[in-house]
Amino acid sequence: MRSLDIGATGMLAQQMNVDVISNNIANMTTTGYKRRRAAFQDLIYQTIDRPGSTSSDVGTIVPSGIQLGLGVKTGAVYRLHEQGSLRITENPLDLAITGGGFFQIQLPSGETGYTRDGTFQVNENGEIVNTQGFLLEPSITVPNDAISVDISREGEVLAKIQGQTAISNLGQIQLAGFVNPAGLDAVGDNLLLETDASGSPTTGNPAQDEFGTLQQAALEQSNVNVVEEITLLITAQRSYEMNSTVISTSDEMMQAVAQLR
Repeated sequence: MRSLDIGATGMLAQQMNVDVISNNIANMTTTGYKRRRAAFQDLIYQTIDRPGSTSSDVGTIVPSGIQLGLGVKTGAVYRLHEQGSLRITENPLDLAITGGGFFQIQLPSGETGYTRDGTFQVNENGEIVNTQGFLLEPSITVPNDAISVDISREGEVLAKIQGQTAISNLGQIQLAGFVNPAGLDAVGDNLLLETDASGSPTTGNPAQDEFGTLQQAALEQSNVNVVEEITLLITAQRSYEMNSTVISTSDEMMQAVAQLR
């Protein structure tokens, strides 16, 4: 019976849907996290009577035909790059992006990682790094005798140095943008990598072109809406139950046939 296989594909699809939703809920407090959504596609159809075929010798045409679907599959799990809310932290090296763009992180492999997580600190050399100790690109070094660090909305890093009247310019933070940010490869630790699907990055200063502005002493929160996720979780659970009912019903029908004398 086709319904057994169809019900099984429905249960597998909803199981993956629950996996995606549960990952969103688990990351509801992850800085810069972008929620995911599963997209589903119907499987190929078994054609019993093809639409448009002739049904008589005089050339009459079948208007709709008979096509039986064979279930569902997961087509993609895509990332929704909506703006998350900002949380004030009072840490001068915490940065939030309002608008488009990603911070650039120099990875140990030599690759460049991209992130919306602006939790930055300084290492033993005074260089600005992320929580894993990876350098921010372009590299910016804060002097040991810096009294304060100010980062403008355009990404200009300024410091007041002890014993100096003039403000020192330490460097310029740049952001990266992609034609298709949903095509970036998530590798964990709030980092994304370039892929053929994302396209090559374009870089520029904040507040220019398509790039957003920076907010100092703030972090962008996850864009997960808990109420929406719970609603989707309930829907997925009910869909899973209904698909399991299809399998149970098909089994009962086969049992009834087997008991015929």
